[in-house]
Amino acid sequence: MSVEKKFRHLEFGVTRVALRKGAQGTNYLKAEQALGEYPKRLTDRLAHWARVSPDRTLFARRINQQGQLGPWQHLTFAQAWKNAKQIAQALIDRQLNTQRSVLILSENSIEHAQLALGCMIAGVPYVPTSPPYSLISQDFDKLKHVIKTVTPGLVFAFDAQRYGKAIDAAVDINTEVVLCEGSLNTRAHTRFANLCNTVATPAVDQAMANTGPDTIVKFLFTSGSTKMPKAVINTHRMWCANQQQMAQSMPVLEKESLVLVDWLPWSHTFGGNHNFGMVVYHGGTLYIDDGKPTPALIHETLRNLREIAPTVYFNVPTGFEAIANAMQTDHVLRQKLLSRVHMFFYAGAALAQPIWDSLFASQEQEVGERIVMATGLGMTESGPFAIFITNPHVRSGDLGVPVPGLELKLIAVDGKTEVRYKGPNITSGYWRAPDITAKSFDEEGFFKTGDAVQWIDENNIHLGLKFDGRIAEDFKLATGTFVSVGPLRAKIIAAGAPYIQDAVITGINLKEVGAMIFTTPAVRQLCDLPTSASLQDVLQHADVLNYFQKMLNQLAQTATGSANRIARLCLLSEPPTIDRGEITDKGSINQRAVLAHRAQHVQAFHNDALPHTLRAGV
Repeated sequence: MSVEKKFRHLEFGVTRVALRKGAQGTNYLKAEQALGEYPKRLTDRLAHWARVSPDRTLFARRINQQGQLGPWQHLTFAQAWKNAKQIAQALIDRQLNTQRSVLILSENSIEHAQLALGCMIAGVPYVPTSPPYSLISQDFDKLKHVIKTVTPGLVFAFDAQRYGKAIDAAVDINTEVVLCEGSLNTRAHTRFANLCNTVATPAVDQAMANTGPDTIVKFLFTSGSTKMPKAVINTHRMWCANQQQMAQSMPVLEKESLVLVDWLPWSHTFGGNHNFGMVVYHGGTLYIDDGKPTPALIHETLRNLREIAPTVYFNVPTGFEAIANAMQTDHVLRQKLLSRVHMFFYAGAALAQPIWDSLFASQEQEVGERIVMATGLGMTESGPFAIFITNPHVRSGDLGVPVPGLELKLIAVDGKTEVRYKGPNITSGYWRAPDITAKSFDEEGFFKTGDAVQWIDENNIHLGLKFDGRIAEDFKLATGTFVSVGPLRAKIIAAGAPYIQDAVITGINLKEVGAMIFTTPAVRQLCDLPTSASLQDVLQHADVLNYFQKMLNQLAQTATGSANRIARLCLLSEPPTIDRGEITDKGSINQRAVLAHRAQHVQAFHNDALPHTLRAGV
């Protein structure tokens, strides 16, 4: 008889739903709990906390001292409010508006945050842009596309040395550039301090009064697949409604002072809406983590978590994998991180079961109980929070139930059930893309997500839904059999943990399914090659190939038919690139982009012309 594991207490706000039957098997699902009142503008919450808790830290970031990260620099709510009003005056003086927005090129920083808040007060949309578009890209095509779409009147970059090349390549010479550090040889620039030192006039209060629920706060770009990213319109209503939906779904956010330690980029909705908005809405504190779940930067994340204890903690699966590995031997990390955290939460990809098991083992060893690993479903177009779990007993793929005020439409599409959204947290569409906007909503006004779902338990709808892949990723074999990509990817990642970052499923219109594997740095542990060995040499080593051959054979033994049997497998030594849209800076792999840009590789793979291809059962 299994023993029920003890979890640290976590209240779940929505545990019951109402189901309404529609025509032709369509169902509509809503939370029984109604959505509470929420402010007209996120700036109302900033003003509130500046009055109520002026000396509380809103944002903190380590000071860079000659290339080394030193002590924390703090920005209080009172300082943030004052600086934001002064920046707002500077933006008003420049007559910036929806047609001439503020483009932000840089990573998360206190300056980035202050500029964003100033834009909100002035009613000027801001556009936080993925830093790799400027720092990693070689052609700057995506950055040029962003600029063409939003026509910025001002461009902000933290430093000239790192962002100068992108600015010269993509930003019009007549567009004002604002810098914190360095200078540009090709054009004049404005110091960020000049914006902060602008004297606020009554025009600032008037500008804020002119903003309301329908005012556009920002444009957030989707990651893009085989096409260019789309600019998702984000309004105050969308953002504030979503924060209230989070508060009701996750009551822990209002139980005590919120503390986040977070690296997630503000150019994406998880970091930039979900987490940034959360601390402003609840009067919390966000410690900006300059680490990242990569071999070169994870040490900084671990350093911060040894020092700052979050009350809730958000990350992507690769981040939790690194933390799980470190906690096995790092007592200080375990002690600090687990001291007061009420909930872990991941998004962006599947979390492999071995990572869950490792985290739970460390938690039970250190504090005698487990921390709930929460998950759900959302997207840039939903603010992002849309669906959240109902209980602590979460399994990989579980999503849960709709947040208050959001209605789900469950409709049959291509042999699956697509989930569609309607509610105050849903975007009105894409900026300057009316045709794409029109195609994104159905005849009842529901946003078509492209995500497929199933019931966790058809006999208990209150448990909610589980993920069933992306409809656009699914395909047919030559036999006409549908291949469900999402669950198959998750199965492969779990089987190969911790050595698989992601799997790209192949076989469209062919006779069998294949998998092309992007590995994690941990794959080097499978062989005895020196650290200087190339990834290609590692992936061709006999020990590595033997490991993946055994994994492939085991997967084949559990397959029930051609649609879920991985017949062949290859290991990719060329990493996914952001220029081609194959990966986001959060580490999420785009299936369609990889298949499109590596079509010749896929063809060679299935034509037995690719060396070191593994075959099931061989």
